[in-house]
Order: sequence, then C-alpha cells, then structure tokens
Amino acid sequence: MVLAAFTDKCFPTGGSQRKGLAFRAVVVLLAAIAVFAGIGRGSAATAGTVKALDYKMAGDATHMRIVLNFDREPEPKWFLLRAPHRLVIDLPDTALMFDARDLKPRGLIANVRYGASGEGGSRLMVTSKGPFNVDKVDILENSDGKGYRAVVDISAASEREFDAALAEQAATTASTVSTPKSDRIGKTAQRGDHPFTIVIDPGHGGVDGGAEGLNGTVEKSVTLAFAKELKSKLDDGGAYKVVLTREGDDFLRLDDRVRIARQNAADLFISIHADTIRLKGIRGATVYTVSDKASDADAQALADRENLSDQLAGVDVAEENHEVSDILVDLIRRETHGFSTRFARSLVSELSPTVGMINNPHRSAGFRVLKAPDVPSVLVELGYLSNAKDEEQLRSAEWREKAASSIAKAIGAFVAQRGGTGG
Repeated sequence: MVLAAFTDKCFPTGGSQRKGLAFRAVVVLLAAIAVFAGIGRGSAATAGTVKALDYKMAGDATHMRIVLNFDREPEPKWFLLRAPHRLVIDLPDTALMFDARDLKPRGLIANVRYGASGEGGSRLMVTSKGPFNVDKVDILENSDGKGYRAVVDISAASEREFDAALAEQAATTASTVSTPKSDRIGKTAQRGDHPFTIVIDPGHGGVDGGAEGLNGTVEKSVTLAFAKELKSKLDDGGAYKVVLTREGDDFLRLDDRVRIARQNAADLFISIHADTIRLKGIRGATVYTVSDKASDADAQALADRENLSDQLAGVDVAEENHEVSDILVDLIRRETHGFSTRFARSLVSELSPTVGMINNPHRSAGFRVLKAPDVPSVLVELGYLSNAKDEEQLRSAEWREKAASSIAKAIGAFVAQRGGTGG
C-alpha cells in the first residue's frame, strides 16, 4: 500500500496512464520479490536458532536445581552479579519458549527474568535470596537422543564465598566454567580469621505458634524471648558475631533457617524450642543433635513434630533428595557432626547444675533444621510447656537469664577449643 501511494504521487494516472500503470506493476513485482527474499532469509535464521523448550526448577532454600531443555546443543555462558545476588546465563542464537508458570519463585530463588539480548541471543537472569555457590553447570545430551538439557545446581553460601567467586570471575575476564565441588568444599572449610559467628534460631513463629502450655504460654513467644536474652549475653563481650533467624513474630520455613546459617558462614547454629509431651510429670531441658537414626522413640516423635512445622503452617513442601556422593562432602559432614556432639556435651555439662535436665539429656534424631553439612548445630529444648513448673520457669526473665548464661559459658568453652575464631 505504501509503494502504491508512492507511485501514485510520483506517476499520477493521466496523459501517461499506461506508462504509470506499467511502472507501478514493476515496482510492486520488485517489492514482492524483496518480501519473499526476506522471508527466505528469516526462515534460514529461524532454522538455525536453538530453541529452549522449557524451564524447570526444584529444591528448597538451601539447594536448587534448574533444568532447561533444548532442541539442539546450546552454548551458554554464565556469570555472577551482586546487589542483588544473581546468576546470568547468556544463550547465543537461542529463542526462549518458556511457560511463565514455571518461573514462579520458590526455595532459594527469589525471581526469574528472561528476554532477548540482541542478534538472536537470549538472556536468563536468576535472582537468589542472598549469596550462593554455583555448584555445577552441565550440558547433557538426552538419553533418547532428542535434544539436550542444561542442568544448573546452586546452593546457599556465605557472602565471603560469593565474593571469592566474583573475584575468580574477574581474574578470568568473566569467562565462566563450573567449579569442581571439591574446590568449593575446601574453600568452605577454610574460613580464615573472621569473628566466630553464632546463629540463634527461635523455633516457630508467625502462623506456626508451636506448642501451647497449660496456662496459655505459646512456644513461639518463649523461644523468641530466650533467643534475644542469649544474643544479649553473647553480644556483651563483643567477641562474637550473633545473628537471629527471626527478630519478630515471623514465619520461617525450616530450610530458610538453614539458609540463614549458611549465608552468614555460621560456626555454630542453635535452635531454641520448648515442646509439650503427653506425660505431664516429665520436665527439664534436652539437647539434640542430628542423626539418621533416632536415639529413642521420644526423640523420633519430637523430630517428626518439628519437621512438620512447614506443613502445619500451610506450606507445601516437596522433600528433596540432596545426597552428595563426593567423599569430601561426606568428610565435612562427619567432622561437623563431631563438633556438634562435642558442643552438645559441653552444653549439657553447663546446663545440668543450673537449669535441670531430663534423663539422658543428650539425644539425637533427624531434625531437618540441623542438617547443614558444614555448620555444627544443636537443638535445645528448654523445657516442657506441658509441665506447670517448666512453664512457669520459661515465663520467668530471671530463669531465662540464668539459662542463657549457662549456654554462653558452653559456647565460650567450645570456641576456645576451636581456636577462638571461625572456620
């Protein structure tokens, strides 16, 4: 139509009507040829474009796996950005054909964006809830021979680890390759001389109130009050960095609590609870460490209740299998468990004369909140809200101060054993 208007203006039909019509016909024919030639070139470009057919991700607040399926082999390049913490994946000559519903944030991932990045390429930008490690980026051919998939594994990490990855990226002029897991674990284990970092986790919160006492005491309030008292004790000396997983009446998923510990490069994680039990005559504090097999039926029952925290708060949690075959990871986990056990025994020793403990006060079970492989962790049951005397103690500021002092002493002894600094 534009060409027709142009020819009408330049060659109006009049005295030279036939010449004008003939010229217009030639122009239209040439335009049609040009259009068809353009379509041909477009088809060739489209035929050579890799198609990213879908985007999937699964995991929790500590580990996530991203999988992209392609119709042919892609050639991705990736790099890290901060403020916020992001993984950027550039895909040359690639068209992204994603379902927006698959991009809904979950677990460690706070946001996913994508779009064209010029000259037929595309860019995928994944924003994390804080610092993370890129554990691997693999391009794999599908077993049926039809297409390829990119597999990206990331895990919550400390700011120090993220900075180290950025520094390595800058040193290699932003070229990016997957870092072997063995290297990553080695760096994690050698944290340097930073202040000893303690993450205190007040159990429950928000819609998850936890247990309720005979006189209406709610567990989430007791645990928060005690966690603040303990933090105050530890802050007094100025020797530690102390972080609370929550400072108000907030709901936190269990894996988010672990994520906070790892992203703060915690040297010790203490989860505070005050449960109930069917036998109201039982009272006293208990210290738990993690194990695949529970030390006794009561410990197993408690772990089962605490592990249901997310579901009871209305959060749909798909259990993820994060087993890692790397022998170095297994060694780190064993060493961490040894430190956890050592601290638990020190804690029992300090609490016994001042607070009162149940029989066999050091117990173990499969608590999800204690499963960070590289952070020594314990769960402290301060007492039972189902027992009237324990409930009264837990509501007492004087008792909380005495118990917090005992735990602070146990932490001091543990830190001295480990050399006074984190790592």
